[in-house]
Amino acid sequence: MKTNFLLPYKYKKYGGILFILGIIFGIILQITDSDQEIFDFDFITDFGYNFLDEVISILIILGGLILGFSKEKIEDEFIYKLRKDSLVWAIIFNYTILLFAIVFFYDGNFFSVMIYNMFTPLIFFIIRFNFLKLKLRSHEE
Repeated sequence: MKTNFLLPYKYKKYGGILFILGIIFGIILQITDSDQEIFDFDFITDFGYNFLDEVISILIILGGLILGFSKEKIEDEFIYKLRKDSLVWAIIFNYTILLFAIVFFYDGNFFSVMIYNMFTPLIFFIIRFNFLKLKLRSHEE
């Protein structure tokens, strides 16, 4: 089966590392809300700009894309179907949650929801795809 848009399997490990680091640092940043001076960027603006959240966002997005769209060791039609079904499920689930958030969240809270919404389709896809693979593996044993 020809998979034009998937990365080689060897990148899956690197994507997983980037993704996990991004998630961990993102959680730490949300909990502590700290701005590290090493990430201050003063020479473009007068008021100083901290780009730590951009670095974390890039880690999550790049790591998630590499992890989610790297080939499996055995990439067959069934894995292709699992991948496609997981992607469709993740998009539908994500937008269902977003519809509820539109109704129940306002102002700054809704802005936070929209920020998280940048990452949730990818996160839902990765979780669903790996859950289905794990379930398949347990049924084979």
